[in-house]
Amino acid sequence: MTAWHFIDGVWSEGNPGIMGPMTHGSWLASTVFDGARAFEGVAPDLDLHCARMVASVKTMGLQPLHAPSELVEIAGEGIARFSKDDALYIKPMYWAEDGWVDVDPETTRFCLSVYESPMPDANGFSATLSPYRRPSVELMPTDAKAACHYPNSARALREARGRGFENSIMMDPLGNVAELATANLFYAKDGAAHTPVPNGCFLNGITRQRTIKLLRDAGVPVYERSLTYGEFLDADEVFSTGNYGKVQPITRLEERDLQPGPIYARARELYWSWSHGSV
Repeated sequence: MTAWHFIDGVWSEGNPGIMGPMTHGSWLASTVFDGARAFEGVAPDLDLHCARMVASVKTMGLQPLHAPSELVEIAGEGIARFSKDDALYIKPMYWAEDGWVDVDPETTRFCLSVYESPMPDANGFSATLSPYRRPSVELMPTDAKAACHYPNSARALREARGRGFENSIMMDPLGNVAELATANLFYAKDGAAHTPVPNGCFLNGITRQRTIKLLRDAGVPVYERSLTYGEFLDADEVFSTGNYGKVQPITRLEERDLQPGPIYARARELYWSWSHGSV
């Protein structure tokens, strides 16, 4: 895997060591990051990902060292180091070097990575209900894309895979569906799409927001509301949105086989057309 990293004003290749055993980010979890994509010569919503990066930095009490536009510029430099046909992941990241439990914002550091990451095939994946839940904003900094959230996602994935599934659907603290362990979630029923309303326990994903707008502009009803797991079990189709795979179908939910349906297909088609400037 080819990877380039912009740190301390220069580009480095490979996997450079950037944290030590006393670094706050490595042992007290002050690390925040974001993820964007470049593929097929486009980098959709890169500006929004960079703006969210700055918002996450502020949420965690770190010092925002760059404006979103500066992050876009640095990311563009990294993308230019690859072929336009390469599928890339773009990851800006901030953390504190020092602090006593809380961060010392004056010690904020920054790295932006661009590396090869193939887009997953849209062949579908299986999902099951997780016994683990998403926390509320009173429990965790859920309004930031923070590394400290991911151990919870990891244990949900581990538990699901132990039962023969590829991903897990997680509830919010009240028992409503929140999202997958790795992406936002939709179901379709009777020609309309439904997705959990953002309630502070999961990020309102940028690809999620884009997909909702594209579907609505195309005349497909999309309802954001509190959803039960039973509604997903009874759905005509289920699909996910997220930066890593963009729009992906779920083809098995518990023991029920599903086929990618027309609303999923429309969402994926609209996203690809929009990202390439055709919508």
